[in-house]
Amino acid sequence: MELRKSPASKYSVSSLSQCKVNKVNSASELFQGYRYQRNMLRSVSSPVRTFISGGALSTSSPVSVSTRKKHTLPDLPYDYGALEPTISADIMKLHHGKHHATYVTNLNVAEEKLAEAKAKGDISAVIALAPSLRFNGGGHINHSIFWANLSPKGGGEPSGELADLIKRDFGSFATFKERLSGATVGVQGSGWGWLGYNKVAKRLEIATCPNQDPLEATTGLVPLFGIDVWEHAYYLQYKNVRPDYVKNIFNVANWTDVATRLYNAKK
Repeated sequence: MELRKSPASKYSVSSLSQCKVNKVNSASELFQGYRYQRNMLRSVSSPVRTFISGGALSTSSPVSVSTRKKHTLPDLPYDYGALEPTISADIMKLHHGKHHATYVTNLNVAEEKLAEAKAKGDISAVIALAPSLRFNGGGHINHSIFWANLSPKGGGEPSGELADLIKRDFGSFATFKERLSGATVGVQGSGWGWLGYNKVAKRLEIATCPNQDPLEATTGLVPLFGIDVWEHAYYLQYKNVRPDYVKNIFNVANWTDVATRLYNAKK
């Protein structure tokens, strides 16, 4: 995918791969994107609760709030200090134990309110919960992928089909790193840089998303590898030097996990 230069950053992603919030004209359109987010939540939470029925607003079959299962904070597959010196233990404790935990808590609260609103047939209340579901649901999805994307035994370059597709779609691994790094560093404010898989075009693409917007729900790209550039992900260690953090994150990239996500995306 081609990246064009912009005044804001060295690289920016073409409009087809940017996370955008489009104007909607109905409640059904508003929640259409949650079909993707619902499926992603199923894959990252155990147990998981479904908060939208069929990707569109439905109040005909209310679900008892008391029977709904809660999202839980996933355990890390490594110790808090395992990613040092790339990411310090203090950052990991704060990032996972506080920030991700808060997204999970607030998502559960929002889903309880959503279930109550649906049971009452309160369409306005359902729509009003959309920002909280998007932000906290996206935060839970994004971070659950992020932890698995990293490994104390990571780094180097990918192999196999993942390496082949990177070479085909970007020319070389070095070019891929440069483009993903440039797009991620250029995120204005808080957000994420992503390598995603386009199931329609059957190719890899780079995208950026603001805030906690989930990649698949907002672009249709299947998330493979994400880089969190909220300041809480790096500021205690890297201060305001985001480029150094983004450069070093590749030292702990878990390409085995990324390759597995690619394999599943192509099914």
